[in-house]
Amino acid sequence: MAGTAPAPAPAGPDPTDLAIIETLRANGRANNQQVADMLGLTATTVSTRIRRMEDANQLRVVAVSDFSAHGFNVLLRISVSVDGRPASDVAHELAALPEVVAAHLVTGGYDIDMLVALHDFDDLSEFLLDKLSGVHGIRTLTPAIVVDIIKYQFDVAPIEGKA
Repeated sequence: MAGTAPAPAPAGPDPTDLAIIETLRANGRANNQQVADMLGLTATTVSTRIRRMEDANQLRVVAVSDFSAHGFNVLLRISVSVDGRPASDVAHELAALPEVVAAHLVTGGYDIDMLVALHDFDDLSEFLLDKLSGVHGIRTLTPAIVVDIIKYQFDVAPIEGKA
């Protein structure tokens, strides 16, 4: 029986891939030759490995800036309980709001947890009362104002959201 074998699933990053990732974390502006020089590799090897990791959705090189650099001075964590509608549908609708920077389906006392960035406290009542009240299925909201960020660091993050 002739046929082609299915392509193997992409393997996770090996030690060389991890070294490339760590180098880019330290200096995301480093070009392939600079990364290669730091790791004792060739620029072609670095380029090929970065492209392979990107194609496998294991790596995405991005720029990150601070919330306040974009004028967001208020961060909220909002826990949401849902009733009468699938929590995943409500979460997708909430995630579409531009103020929502993260939305998660969770277990425990709530169905959804989200992080919201607002420009200032004047935006708070409009967001809570006008925007969220238009989302069908929300039973309760428990907002908490972030008063200090102790740690906000992601060494790994989801590259592709679920469809």
